[in-house]
Amino acid sequence: MQETPDNKTHFGFKTVEEDKKVELVADVFHSVAAKYDIMNDVLSMGIHRIWKRFTVDCSGVRQGQKVLDLAGGTGDLTAKFSRIVGAKGQVVLADINDSMLKVGRTKLRDMGIEGNVSYVQANAEELPFPDNHFDLITIAFGLRNVTDKDKALASMYRVLKPGGRLLVLEFSKPVYTPVEKFYDFYSFNILPKLGKLIANDSESYQYLAESIRMHPDQDTLKEMMNNVGFEGTEYFNLSAGIVALHRGYKY
Repeated sequence: MQETPDNKTHFGFKTVEEDKKVELVADVFHSVAAKYDIMNDVLSMGIHRIWKRFTVDCSGVRQGQKVLDLAGGTGDLTAKFSRIVGAKGQVVLADINDSMLKVGRTKLRDMGIEGNVSYVQANAEELPFPDNHFDLITIAFGLRNVTDKDKALASMYRVLKPGGRLLVLEFSKPVYTPVEKFYDFYSFNILPKLGKLIANDSESYQYLAESIRMHPDQDTLKEMMNNVGFEGTEYFNLSAGIVALHRGYKY
């Protein structure tokens, strides 16, 4: 991951003003929201469902607990956690993008999921929740779009209860060179074309491919989590490191 000048940050491979990135990322997800679930299935060949199931299995969440599904988008994880925590529990689906939240709310209500789920438009860097509030926080395929990742991780740490855990599911660095070469070819040659074909938007999917390459690798992200206070931090490489699940605890 390349260094950027003060007050600058990455938007894909471009360098932009920090205060412009939120708006640029918002434009991407306003554009892709309606086709987001379809594109997830097509681009990952359905494997994203296995990654998310593994995340739930690693969550340790129980009935009656409070869960924050941050950058939760269209609510795949929220739906699963809603069933686990039950009527006495609570799941907050939070996203900075109102288009994604609207799609998520409609989808979950169509699934009959309402009673224990609430929706909050929130910036991960400044979470609008009390200290020591949640038993579990998940952020799936959202951290790479955050402008100040260290600030966001610190904000997540603050709102976790002692004994709580954070799960970060994110694209990462493949651990085998042949896989990395194939993945690069797919990301920059196939993914934008599919974005154009299905969502009529190649540029947003070009950005998504670039944002993955600019995201910290497995060990760097683990160190970042440790630096804001998480302990027992570990990660699990999925699909040969194309995706990694990081887990850290607040003791």
